Amino acid sequence: MRLARAGRWVTVVGLVLMAGVYLRALAFTPIERSQGPAQKIFYLHMPAAVWAELAMVLVGLAGVFYLFLKDPRLDRFAAASAEAGTVFAAIVLTTGPIWGKPIWGTWWTWDARLTLTLLLFFLYMGYLLLRSATPDPALRARYSAVLGICGLVLVPFIHLSTVMFRTLHPAPIVLKPSQPSLPGSMLITLLFSFGVFTLLYIGFVMQRYGLSLLREELAARERSAAVARGRGGGGGDGGDDA
Repeated sequence: MRLARAGRWVTVVGLVLMAGVYLRALAFTPIERSQGPAQKIFYLHMPAAVWAELAMVLVGLAGVFYLFLKDPRLDRFAAASAEAGTVFAAIVLTTGPIWGKPIWGTWWTWDARLTLTLLLFFLYMGYLLLRSATPDPALRARYSAVLGICGLVLVPFIHLSTVMFRTLHPAPIVLKPSQPSLPGSMLITLLFSFGVFTLLYIGFVMQRYGLSLLREELAARERSAAVARGRGGGGGDGGDDA
């Protein structure tokens, strides 16, 4: 419970700092010349997109190690990371159309990166549904690990989609081999926002990991109590038969 409580405070701090991100973005970061004020949503959209992908990478890596080590902590972490990634993917799919409407003239287009990001969101949802539909812990962890690895394989295609396919999305301007193509003030705001999203990811994962641990402890106590009641009932029946 202590871990979940600490995660809650980390998340609160992250949300407060997010207000600082947008104060800086709106008041102290220049307006992009071709896109105008709509570009300001970039400082929410891009860090959320990066963490939606990174969260799935961590889910997949945890799944790989779980299949070899069978450590329940890895499965617990993967589940927590998937829940955080689902939130970030939902933010991406919400802010993307809001940004795209004034720039592209439409809320949605089957652009390669948009479509692959939607597929990532569905993978997250499928991952969480699979976990909720599989009661056996060992089986649930094994199936989830395999699905997480599938998500890990998808992530490079999302990031490289602007290079591999004809797409409305611009080429990467930050995560690329060469120097970022952003003015200094914009880059500082973006890095500030990315740091805040990192804090939010940590807070979400700490909360969900702590709650999962608490849930498992309560389930173990219930099983122990059921076994104890069964033994007590068995002893009573034996006395009656005698």
